[in-house]
Amino acid sequence: MAASPAAPRGDIRPPAEVRYADELAALAAADAAPRPPGWKLSPRAVEHYILGGDAPVGGVTITPKYVGDRGLVQVAIATLASDRALMLVGEPGTAKSWLSEHLAAAISGTSGLVVQGTAGTGEEHVKYSWNYALLLAEGPSERALVPSPVLRAMQGGLCARFEEVTRTTPEIQDSLISLLSEKVLAIPELGQQVAAQRGFNLIATANTRDRGVNEMSSALKRRFNFATVPVVDDVEQELAIVTRREAELRTDYQVGAPPPAELARILVTMFQELRAGVTRDGKTKLRAPSTTLSTAEAISVLFSSGILAHGFGGGAAGPSELARTLVGALAKDGPDDVGVLREYVETVAKGRGAAWKELHAAVRALTGARAGGKDGKGA
Repeated sequence: MAASPAAPRGDIRPPAEVRYADELAALAAADAAPRPPGWKLSPRAVEHYILGGDAPVGGVTITPKYVGDRGLVQVAIATLASDRALMLVGEPGTAKSWLSEHLAAAISGTSGLVVQGTAGTGEEHVKYSWNYALLLAEGPSERALVPSPVLRAMQGGLCARFEEVTRTTPEIQDSLISLLSEKVLAIPELGQQVAAQRGFNLIATANTRDRGVNEMSSALKRRFNFATVPVVDDVEQELAIVTRREAELRTDYQVGAPPPAELARILVTMFQELRAGVTRDGKTKLRAPSTTLSTAEAISVLFSSGILAHGFGGGAAGPSELARTLVGALAKDGPDDVGVLREYVETVAKGRGAAWKELHAAVRALTGARAGGKDGKGA
């Protein structure tokens, strides 16, 4: 694979358009297909950028950014080429934000026009605010206006991103309705209306687990085409995602040696079985944890295990480091989830191969003390 350009010094996580600038440039140079107004690439080239390809383009290998359903990606791209906004929904950790970032980078050349939805997101994050020093000195003026990421996207004919829509209040969600319907934003203080330029669109994300926080109104839902990003249920596919992304993180941080392939497979198998509530052979039912065992969480656990081994172990992560990281990841939602891990290694890992048995011993040693007794059971 062609190496992506190194991040600028001090830049922990460069945006997609910087990290993959060589791939985007190669695709743009070779792209002879028609492009929608305002787009940097044609729809097929955007798909090529997102999903990757075997043959180099202009000497540059196009690496896969999203490993999943091609049809989902095509629907997302086609939606953004229309006048409909795109809503990516799914469980936490299914790469919704990752996909939205790369879509925006490929279509508009920038992924940085982002509104992060929270309970504290205000109307100024969606529309505009003011530089109050200039406002007091000059009154309302274009110089004093501070455009939101959405307004800047409208003015430039670009894609804006809105993360976690359902975490914002109904008032903020309602402010999107007229904006997406009319593609116009009124600034009454200046007596102006800003009309969106061709190429403007919105990519939003929402977690299905947050559905009850601030449910979207039917009126807002109608302004979006919904695309569900599924949980990966194929071991080989999830293993490819986890190992590839862990390798990228290890290169970025310049730490650790590659984890043994068997260790990564154990981790992915464990996550898949605990998510499903049953072992892959269907013989043993399992208690599922409340913690979301997403693909993103698996990447974090494997990478953190490598850092532990690099700093305090023998260099390459093993069952001991994996156990310590797993306990830390599951403990965040309380001791019950640590108990789920303990049950899993006692009923499943103990009866499998040598590395599984080592993981069983390591988790047993860690969780026995935590649980308050020699055998891991409380008084």
